Amino acid sequence: MGAGLPYVQHPLIKPNSIEARTYQQVIFAAAIERNTLVVLPTGMGKTQIAIMVAAHRLASAPESKALMMAPTKPLALQHRQSFRRFMALPDHELQVLTGETPPAKRQDLWQRSRLIFATPQVVEHDLLAGRLSLEDFSLLIFDEAHRAVGDYPYAFIAERYVREARDPLILALTASPGADAARIEEVKRNLFIEHVEIRTERDIDVRPYVKPVEVEWRRLELPKEFVEVKQLLEGQLKEQLALLKAHGFIPDARGVGKRDLLEVQRKIQAAMQGLERPPERFYAALLAQAVAIRLCHAIELLETQGLAALERYLVRLLRRARMPGATKALKALADDPRTWRAFRSVQRLREGVEHPKLEEAVKVLKAQFEREPSSRAIVFAHYRDSVDRLFEVLSKLPGVRPVKFIGQAARGAEAGMSQKEQARILEAFRAGECNVLISTSVGEEGLDIPSVELVLFYEAVPSEIRYIQRRGRTGRAGPGRVVVLLAKGTRDEAFYWSSVRKEQRMREALAKEVSPQREGQKVLSDFIQPEIKVIVDHREMASGVARELSKLGVEIEARQLDVGDYILSDRVGVERKTVQDFLQSIVDKRLLEQAKLLADTFERPVLVLEGEPEDLYSLRAIHPNAIRGALAAVAVDLGISILPTRDEAETAALLASIAKREQTEHARELAVRGEPKGLTLPEQQRFIVEGLPGVSAVLAERLLAHFKTPERVMMASEEELQEVPGIGKVKAREIRRVLTSTYNPDAAC
Repeated sequence: MGAGLPYVQHPLIKPNSIEARTYQQVIFAAAIERNTLVVLPTGMGKTQIAIMVAAHRLASAPESKALMMAPTKPLALQHRQSFRRFMALPDHELQVLTGETPPAKRQDLWQRSRLIFATPQVVEHDLLAGRLSLEDFSLLIFDEAHRAVGDYPYAFIAERYVREARDPLILALTASPGADAARIEEVKRNLFIEHVEIRTERDIDVRPYVKPVEVEWRRLELPKEFVEVKQLLEGQLKEQLALLKAHGFIPDARGVGKRDLLEVQRKIQAAMQGLERPPERFYAALLAQAVAIRLCHAIELLETQGLAALERYLVRLLRRARMPGATKALKALADDPRTWRAFRSVQRLREGVEHPKLEEAVKVLKAQFEREPSSRAIVFAHYRDSVDRLFEVLSKLPGVRPVKFIGQAARGAEAGMSQKEQARILEAFRAGECNVLISTSVGEEGLDIPSVELVLFYEAVPSEIRYIQRRGRTGRAGPGRVVVLLAKGTRDEAFYWSSVRKEQRMREALAKEVSPQREGQKVLSDFIQPEIKVIVDHREMASGVARELSKLGVEIEARQLDVGDYILSDRVGVERKTVQDFLQSIVDKRLLEQAKLLADTFERPVLVLEGEPEDLYSLRAIHPNAIRGALAAVAVDLGISILPTRDEAETAALLASIAKREQTEHARELAVRGEPKGLTLPEQQRFIVEGLPGVSAVLAERLLAHFKTPERVMMASEEELQEVPGIGKVKAREIRRVLTSTYNPDAAC
């Protein structure tokens, strides 16, 4: 890249398009040498760095390709627009691939495009299905790289890339990789990161490009009416927490929140595993935990959102408690007089008492637009109910033109917002048609929302990642302002200071980062066995099993299978069922039908039963004898091998082992069995005799046992046929009539 110039100069970057910022140049120089994680505040040009690295790699290796991944389709489309604006490449060489692109077309576009933008789910799916090879890619860019933890596809894609590519290079981008040092290490490990580049607003080379952002938090007193309702709910909550403490599942009842209660649930369930008859205190603790977590949520709604939000929540709880199949926790809440007292108080007060945040939000926005009529603002609110109420109130302010911006998922009867609607709203906001965006968390990550003069947090967030992303929406083009509304003495304050502390811990952890080279580190490709292949039903491609098979070096071929989920050889077909699915298939009576089809189609049918063994008799209210009977019918009556596994990784290891035995040790071919396997000789003989009028399977067995061969059955007289039990005079006469009558295709009967 050209140095000491006002703009970046490169053959693949349009002239006078990217400002030559020193810190970006330094990061670029490091990123073209080794796999790099770039941690840079929102609005500081992560995309521009990605463009410079992509231009360098594509120019250095003209026959290679580059891939940039983003978590959502709108973000992938946005990246393509950015690259088109800055890169000197023909439009047809820049393609976006999402789940809406047909698989056959994706395969073609993978081959003919140079620069591809895609969601990681599509990349993973196409890798598993064999539609994509990463061999020719000289660069992979992972946007929002903090997601590369757990089962998110980023880790799998990075591993395949390092294994397959001739000259791999990884660039990972994020505004915050997380506060926990272990999480940062997991991101680095999963993306094969060798070097970390970190910049903050305080760094000397970034400071010239950063506009000041003023952060102000406003602490508001809850009305006394709120306190009365809160005391009713807290009284119930304290009782449940005392029960959990008495049973030994929490050390102290003070300061326990929803996250703590979810961990309590995990601990109780773990303690119950392996116990044939768990002590009654375990069930009492589970009930207390379930009631407590609902009360925690109710109190949080009251404290942070207001009476209207709490009323809607209580209405839903009380309505569900009266429905058939309601849980014990719901019934316990509905049976407690304090729940009803709280509900009646909320109904009585709701019309006259608003949460003080609403009035404060109006005050902040009104002052902003009186001072700067041409400014723009974003209001972040966690709950859609709050978004609706804010929109209703702010619409009445002079000079304020608000618009709602929510996610795609439906919430009860309320539909979500399609990607087209989201794009239209952002374009209207960009064009100035509306000047206040009231957004849920969908507005936090990645999307190209224009810089605004004011960001208002309607409530605090406990996540440092979300805090940084929200704050980064202002202070790009000019000075910015952040206002955080906090209800005194509530979770708001705890959440806010939690995010601040986590951000500080993140900065400290990143400052200590040592980025060891991965010299000598082995990857899975070092351990790959002789190539084996598995045919996978396309509906199973979304499961983790296909991904785990690929990690083991197994070639995947996705097809639509009429029978079974996996084919391991010309004689082995596998049906995979989780314990939950197995139990459900007993209830809806499809188990034996599926199993019989599997047994009729494959010489060596296998049923993989995936899940914890103890769950088989505890997940559903099915009598153990019914479960044992189903297992016996599958194994004994149908001759299907039932092989248990605990999880998707163990299932994949088992399938790979069987496939290896079949294809290498026994030299069996891999073939799809579209039709049931051929009938044995006795089955064919019974089939012929069963074709006679009035002859059932039982009678066919008797006739063959008596006459020994189908030929003798056909030759027998009426009198001889009647010697077989169950064959009377009428039936014998009809059999002889059919066998001796001249064939006439036009005969009516």
